[in-house]
Amino acid sequence: MSKQKIKKLLIGTNNRGKLREIKNLLPKNIKIYSTADFNLKSPLENGKTFKENSLIKSKYFSKRTGLLCLADDSGLEIDLLDKNPGIYSARWGGKSGNFSKAIKKVYRELSKKDKNWQHKKIKARFICALSISYLDKKIVCVQSKVEGYISNEPKGKKGFGYDPIFILKNEIKTFGEMIPSKKYKMDHRYNAFKKIKKFL
Repeated sequence: MSKQKIKKLLIGTNNRGKLREIKNLLPKNIKIYSTADFNLKSPLENGKTFKENSLIKSKYFSKRTGLLCLADDSGLEIDLLDKNPGIYSARWGGKSGNFSKAIKKVYRELSKKDKNWQHKKIKARFICALSISYLDKKIVCVQSKVEGYISNEPKGKKGFGYDPIFILKNEIKTFGEMIPSKKYKMDHRYNAFKKIKKFL
C-alpha cells in the first residue's frame, strides 16, 4: 500500500472539528470524502480500546462506501478520575455529544474526588488512535498521546471537544486558546499522523 499513493480517502467521522483537523493534516493531492457525503451514521463503538474503536469505524465506513477509510478514535484520560472519560470521552456529552455538558461532568467528577482539585495540577493526556482500512482489511493502526493537565476553568473557543480544558505540558494556554495552526503541530492527532504518513 505504501508504494501505491492514495488518491481518494474517506474520513470516517461525523465530528466536524475532527474532520477539519484531519483534512488540514492530509496531503493536498488526496481527494477527501466525508461521511456526510454518503449520509452515513456512525457505527456502535463497542471496542475496549481506542485502537479497537478506530478500526471498527474505518472498516465499517470503508465497507459501506467501497473507499479506503481513515478513522480516528481519541479521548481524554484524567488520572484523578481513574483515566476516565477515556474511550467514553464523546459519550460523556450525552446522545448529542454536547461537550460543554461533558466538560461540566468532568468538573463535577473531579470535585467529588477532591474538593481542592482546582489548586492542584491534575494530570491528564489526550490519546489518538488512527487507522486506515480497506473493506475488512486493516492497512495500518497507530496510537499516540500528549501529556498535560486540566485547566481549572474552560478557556478559549478555538478548538473542539475537551480542548478548552486541556493544557499541554510546558504550555500555559489551553488547546482551546491556541491558534489552530499551532495546535495542529503539537497535539495527539498530529503525533499519530506522523506515524502513518508513509501510507499516504
